[in-house]
Formats: sequence, structure tokens, C-alpha cells
Amino acid sequence: MDILSIIGFLLAAALIVISIMTGEDPETGKIAFYAEQLKGFFDVGSIAIVLGGTVGAMLLSYPGSVFKKIPKHLKIVFMPPKYNPVAYIEQITEFAKEARINGLLALEEKMNSCDDLFMKNALMLVVDSVEPEKIKAVLENELDYLEDRHAQAQGFYLKMAEYAPAFGMAGTLIGLINLLANMSDADALAANMAVALVTTFYGVILANLIGKPIANKLKKRHEEEMLCKVIIKEGVQSIQDGDNPQFIEEKLMRLLPSTTPAPAGSKNK
Repeated sequence: MDILSIIGFLLAAALIVISIMTGEDPETGKIAFYAEQLKGFFDVGSIAIVLGGTVGAMLLSYPGSVFKKIPKHLKIVFMPPKYNPVAYIEQITEFAKEARINGLLALEEKMNSCDDLFMKNALMLVVDSVEPEKIKAVLENELDYLEDRHAQAQGFYLKMAEYAPAFGMAGTLIGLINLLANMSDADALAANMAVALVTTFYGVILANLIGKPIANKLKKRHEEEMLCKVIIKEGVQSIQDGDNPQFIEEKLMRLLPSTTPAPAGSKNK
């Protein structure tokens, strides 16, 4: 579980609520908390405009299949799969040693212990003696598809972050129009002013506390997965070319960020 994502969301939400409740005691002049101030930030009409408008616009923009993936996206954000590039390099190096000693066909039995489907399929292509150019094309096409699929998921939440403030502004305009139409009614004046301001607040919160953070976290998860997939692609191709296992390890290590620990036994510690 990604504790930082949970802490970040709860911390931001808590500080926003606390800031709304915070005020100065008129008698003592000290900072005090007034729960009743939260009432001023709750308006059903504003919620309907921002949330309803955003959801409606998203339904117009995306097919239902994308909405079905929202639980999966949230699981990736808060309970992400583990991608350890160093472990992949170690595993590929072991496969390279096996292939160098016993030949490529020896990988067929050894790869059964591989949990990564992308790696298993790539090794199977090598064992089946598929031409290197075709293997490269197949693996690159799969990576391109992966990147497009992940970009669509990120774009879904970025689009939400675009729509929410826009409908917040729409609510502000509605409130101002009603305000100007009822200048003589003091009660209507206050109510319409509340709608005008609170809708913008809702739009900003929906965009910057939900839409953009989820998109950014999905992008980070994509980068972690893509790094491991590229390591697999380069490693499997090197195995097929018959490269020295030590050379393969050093080659793959250069793909890692400089802060990543080197595999045990590597010269690049």
C-alpha cells in the first residue's frame, strides 16, 4: 500500500477543513476554531453544478469502458504493483548465463519460474528461434500499446481537472447573474453570492486534490513499469545475440537512475 498517497490526500483535506474553521476570537484575539463556518462551504446547488457538470462532460468525452477502469486506477494509485528493476536485471543475467552454458533451448524450462508475462513471452520468442528483427518489432509494438493505454488513463484525470474549474466558473457566473437580478432582495443576494464563490472553490478542489494528483501518480507508476519493460526488451535481445552475461548486466545497469543500488556482485556498485 502506498502510505504517502493516503497521507497526502488526508493531510490536504484536513488542512483545508481546518483553515475553513479557523478564525479569531473577538474577545481574546486568539486563534479559535468555529465548526459552524463549515456550513458556508456547503451548498447543494454548487455541488450539482460542479460535480454534475464535470461527470456529464466526462460521460460525453469518454466511452463507458474507461469509467469501468476507475477502480483499477485507484488500486494502482494506493496499492501499486512492485516493480524492482534491479531484480529484473539479476533475473535476466541468470537467464543469460543459462543460455550461454546450455543454449537458448535451456531457457524453456527455466522461464517457467518467471512471473512477468511480458518477459515470459519475450523469452518464448527467443526459444522458438523467431528472427531478431521480428522479436524487436513485437516487443516495441507491445510497449507502444502499453504507453498509449497508460496515456489514455492519465488523460482521463487530466481532462477531469480541466472540466472541474470550468464548471466552477460556470457556477460563479450563474450566481452573479442571479445576484444582479435580485439586488433588492438581501436574502437572495447573500445566497447567490455564496453560490458564485463556492462553486469555484469546489472546482479547484476537485481538479487539484483529485484529478491532477491521480494523473501524476499514474504517470509515475507508468514510468516504473516502462523502465522494467525496457530492461526486459534490451536484455532478451542481448541474450538472443549471445552477448556475455556480464556485458548484459552492465548494459542494463546503465538504464537505471544513478540513485538505484546495483545488483549484488555487480561492478557498478
